[in-house]
Amino acid sequence: MMEIKKAAFVVSNTDVRKCPEGTLPEYAFIGRSNVGKSSLINMLTDRKHLAKTSQKPGKTQLINHFIINDEWYLVDLPGYGYAQRGKEGRENIRRIIEHYILEREALTNLFVLLDSRHEPQQIDLEFMEWLGESEIPFAIIFTKTDKISKGRLQENRRVYTEKMLETWEELPPILMSSAEKREGRDEILHYIDTINRRLKASLA
Repeated sequence: MMEIKKAAFVVSNTDVRKCPEGTLPEYAFIGRSNVGKSSLINMLTDRKHLAKTSQKPGKTQLINHFIINDEWYLVDLPGYGYAQRGKEGRENIRRIIEHYILEREALTNLFVLLDSRHEPQQIDLEFMEWLGESEIPFAIIFTKTDKISKGRLQENRRVYTEKMLETWEELPPILMSSAEKREGRDEILHYIDTINRRLKASLA
């Protein structure tokens, strides 16, 4: 099991060209505003304040790089679809996100966070569709699973997979998480660890 011994903030910026140089794999986290991204990152790294959490959605507006165990980067991307940013603000964020996702060669896997309490949202479905068309490897993480009953969670997941199978031949990996209850941590870290080991083996 992957142990996180070191987790440190490296840099924040809005320009993909200013991201850290180097060959380390990057695992980026993205989702709609208020999906619980910062809480999940803090839970995964076992650091209470690594990513800034906020009651106010739309807080992350930069690409934030954190180095983990000196072996890989965890990247906190801005949330998309925050209505109160205004059109220009939303455009800016969209540009930052698109440039990073399409141009960052070190991006190894993108985790798309979905609030497990809600039914499929058009904005999320369209975003994942775009990732598929752009051939970006991604996995889904359902967040806040402690906030609904097990039965409701299974039902929501079923509805989601059925909706996606209307356009997808094969679904991306789906993981479950609760930052509050620290659930899903082992599975997500194991997923990252498996990819890292595969990358190392392919370079050997």
